[in-house]
Amino acid sequence: MDLFDQISNDIKEAMKAKDKVKLETLRNIKKFFLEAKTAPGANDTLTDEAAMKIIQKLAKQGKDAAEIYIGQGRQDLADEELAQVKVIETYLPKQMSAEELEAALKAIIAEVGATDAKDMGKVMGVATKQLAGKAEGRAISSMVKQLLG
Repeated sequence: MDLFDQISNDIKEAMKAKDKVKLETLRNIKKFFLEAKTAPGANDTLTDEAAMKIIQKLAKQGKDAAEIYIGQGRQDLADEELAQVKVIETYLPKQMSAEELEAALKAIIAEVGATDAKDMGKVMGVATKQLAGKAEGRAISSMVKQLLG
């Protein structure tokens, strides 16, 4: 079962369970999936890889929105966003811990032959491809700076 079908089935389950937050979140995800499927050149298909990128983007947007709400003193809205992010994250692969990320990046740095901050671009190129979905770009970037700096 691909991710699109999984989301569709989970929408039905959320309706049966009367889980408003999950239902609203999953409907939003499905909306983005349908937009991607019907985009010019998509040939009415959506790969799991493309679907995963959409889900990652939605999770990041939700976290960013929650930060903004907290900064503006609107904890109620931040809590709503974070509740939706929790639902979205159930579809993402498990995120790497800081230790796992550091070990993976050290291996990539050795593989690329990077020695200082000038080589950050090379490392980031390889790291973002290898660690896609397993770690956030910000976390990768800051760890690479720390390791090369």
